[in-house]
Amino acid sequence: MTNRAIEQVNSAGKPRQPQKPFRITEHPTLISWCTVGVIGLLWVVAPYAGWINPLFFPTLPQLLKAFDSLWHQGYLDMTLGQHIEASLLRILTALVFALITAIPLGIIMGLNRVAKAVVDPLIDFYRPVPPLAYLPLIVIWFGIGEVSKILLIYLAIFAPLVISASKAVRRVDQNRIQVVRCLGASYWQVIRMVILPAILPDLLTGLRIALGVGWSTLVAAELIAANRGLGFMVESAAQYLSTEIVVAGIILIAGIALIIEFGLRQLQKHFVSWSLHNA
Repeated sequence: MTNRAIEQVNSAGKPRQPQKPFRITEHPTLISWCTVGVIGLLWVVAPYAGWINPLFFPTLPQLLKAFDSLWHQGYLDMTLGQHIEASLLRILTALVFALITAIPLGIIMGLNRVAKAVVDPLIDFYRPVPPLAYLPLIVIWFGIGEVSKILLIYLAIFAPLVISASKAVRRVDQNRIQVVRCLGASYWQVIRMVILPAILPDLLTGLRIALGVGWSTLVAAELIAANRGLGFMVESAAQYLSTEIVVAGIILIAGIALIIEFGLRQLQKHFVSWSLHNA
């Protein structure tokens, strides 16, 4: 008997598995695309149905025209690239300073109860306060230059990073630390070889949260006598009721934030995939 005949006999003896019915609840990506499609359809239909006034919310053709104008002509004597570059530079500068200061402080707070007791009240005091509340003080103290803008974003990013680092350190298995110390590791070797690898997943999660807060603070930061930036562009266009520019700026801010979020997720999958499997 040939191999093909044997396979036919074996397959004939097996009961056919019933086809699994299609359930949209098992396809979250499809649901997401359907949501985007419905919103886009409503956006196209709403102005013609009289549901919204194009003066207060742009139609899809008006929005596309605004993007084309921003791409080719810029806004207020600045190209679109210059506005994006200014906003990214402020966010990244604030992020670098926050990483340099917040993560070491969070590690110290996680290892030292006295340091935690000293710093916790300060962070708990200013963290719930909206950035616009202490914006006037920052302007009085540091003027209206780039320092004020970057400092405002830095303060928004700083607190989530410190809290995530501190809590992550306190969750590290103490037995692992004791074993490494028994093998003769120094204080800094314990931090570098045990604590940092263990808290990396929480740090990346805290970084994603902190960047989200930082982007939301960007518009407030660029209200301080700025002449370029996506937040400045949105605020300036709002004063002239250029709602198509306002919506285009909001979409650009959200798009850049999504790209950064996607990049951080890929880093998390690549470097700490073990934590995702254990979660």
